[in-house]
Amino acid sequence: MHFSEYIEYDAVGLAHLIKSGQVSAQEVQQIARQAILAVNLTLNALVGELFEEALPSSTTGPFAGVPFAIKDFSLHAAGVKIGIGTRLTGEGIVFPHDTDLMTRFKQAGLVTLGRTATPEFAFNVTTEPVSNGPTRNPWDPSRSPGGSSGGSAALVAAGAIPMAHGTDGAGSIRIPAAWCGLVGLKPTRG
Repeated sequence: MHFSEYIEYDAVGLAHLIKSGQVSAQEVQQIARQAILAVNLTLNALVGELFEEALPSSTTGPFAGVPFAIKDFSLHAAGVKIGIGTRLTGEGIVFPHDTDLMTRFKQAGLVTLGRTATPEFAFNVTTEPVSNGPTRNPWDPSRSPGGSSGGSAALVAAGAIPMAHGTDGAGSIRIPAAWCGLVGLKPTRG
């Protein structure tokens, strides 16, 4: 599989290709890694790569082998530092356990390749953390991808990964989705 083929598929399509054996999960993840590295030079959307220690996930879940990234805020994965977009956490906070949502992502088979940029404490409609510098919109790098899930939206809109985690209390998924030409889903609570 080449990148030009990879970007033609969403997460469901890639999961189907992997499950049917038309492409290996490792091959898809390698393409995603290369794509992330290529676009991140301009976008500054990934603040922590997990390429070598991609988080273990189910090999039988509905998204088994599909590349994924988590927002650097509130979603704890065992042993993975989060910085929440601020220098106040120093080198980041490491939690000894997964949150319930992270456990569900792993059970679904998603392969987490990194942490995406968020503004400080996820409290802004643009993604311009002092800790890492501004994230850029893939459609126009002179503009913001929105916030606070701007790093996630930028990577998906650039075609580097087919889907990513975001959080939304006041538009933090919906604003970046709108600014990057994507669909952002904020599920109902409960």
